[in-house]
Amino acid sequence: MTNLRTLLSYNIKKQRQVLGITQAKLAEKVDTSTHYIGQIELGNKFPTPEMLERIAAALEIDSPQLFSMDSFPNEIINQFQERLLDDIKEAVLNAISLRFDDLRV
Repeated sequence: MTNLRTLLSYNIKKQRQVLGITQAKLAEKVDTSTHYIGQIELGNKFPTPEMLERIAAALEIDSPQLFSMDSFPNEIINQFQERLLDDIKEAVLNAISLRFDDLRV
């Protein structure tokens, strides 16, 4: 699951819990299925921009808050940072390897 999907799924679920509404109630408010909301919360589906706006409105928040890290537990933020650093290291090593291979030709 990508970081955006993780943020989105966490924030939707968290805000639903704050408001005390079920997936079914959220689905009803945004005119979609409970299954689709569940798939978003599991990170298996990523909604369109229009659906994101409807979800945010139903959750009584601004759309950008769906991707906010403000309410994310520090442990998860640390995991994101570690994965990001690993990805950067891998990209740098791959770039160095490619340049070194070019020099050998």
